[in-house]
Amino acid sequence: MQLRFFAAALIFLGSYFPLSIILLVQDINYCAFNSAQHISELQLEIGVLLKNPSISITIAAISLVCFLVSIVILQFVRPKILIELTGAKYVPADLMNYTLPYIVSFMNFDYQETGKFIGFLIFLVWMFLISYRSGQVILNPLLIVFGWRLYELKYKFAADNKEQTSQALSKNVLEIGMHCNQRAVQDILIVKPIVEESSS
Repeated sequence: MQLRFFAAALIFLGSYFPLSIILLVQDINYCAFNSAQHISELQLEIGVLLKNPSISITIAAISLVCFLVSIVILQFVRPKILIELTGAKYVPADLMNYTLPYIVSFMNFDYQETGKFIGFLIFLVWMFLISYRSGQVILNPLLIVFGWRLYELKYKFAADNKEQTSQALSKNVLEIGMHCNQRAVQDILIVKPIVEESSS
């Protein structure tokens, strides 16, 4: 299953939802809080509380919507091809490696600085193209929060005994000997143990 470019872009943008929240918090005008002697003096207006409300809120909202769409897309993937697991290594650290781009948010980034903002957008475009072309765009570190696990799998198809290897995402604990259904999304397998074994 090859993700369409638009769907891949939605999934990619959704993976940066935590980053958009970090940048939103950094955009808060804390001077408005510090200068108010009493909470009643604080003007509760978006234009006062945020330095760049239109940009920061829009980016956070788009990222949130894209992330929710990503979760829905994964829920609708229906693994159908039967495989037998001959090796299953849980590799959570590999999924955590995709959090590295969040470091950018702490590199003196400011929405008010046009040059840095444009540079940041170019950085995201390159990250997306690399992820999409390498078939890794679906690897979103936020999936850990929703119970997804990343595995390095060795498996055989029911029709032959040729062993293959691949990275796989699953909401189940996978073990050697399990019979599972899988479906490839780009280069990543979505794996679900068959009902009989998952309930045993």
